Amino acid sequence: MSSEPFKETSIRFVKQSISNLAGIITDTVVLWICSHLLFNGYAAENILSPLISFECANFVNFLVVSRFVFKDRIKGLGFKPLMKRFLAYNASYTATFFLKMILLLQVQFITKLDVVWCNLIALAITGFINFILNDKIIFKTRHKKVQDVPQDK
Repeated sequence: MSSEPFKETSIRFVKQSISNLAGIITDTVVLWICSHLLFNGYAAENILSPLISFECANFVNFLVVSRFVFKDRIKGLGFKPLMKRFLAYNASYTATFFLKMILLLQVQFITKLDVVWCNLIALAITGFINFILNDKIIFKTRHKKVQDVPQDK
């Protein structure tokens, strides 16, 4: 059983959902800049540009989530532990991106809905999965060591 009450976890979930807007905006702006101003050609515009925008959005999302949603869980961490969390965060978001694509295609195949609606359905599912990964693995609560707990004398 989680040590954090359901209400606090629900608030974290809402905060993460809202904070993902920063990533969506970053992704869109960087994609537009790369595909319209920096790169020419099919591969550069349709493969390289989305990869760059996805990574930029991941980094922005990590900064916002770590400082806004899970701030209390990373307080006092140095650069190296924070970078380890970023690498884990980036890996989890990359994996769920591929899951999102599979879900999007499956939902579209089954329902014949427009790709935008299928994307929203897939984003809702993978957004929940990302939250669980963040809450339980990447930003899990650090427990104090026994020697850190004050002893009554």
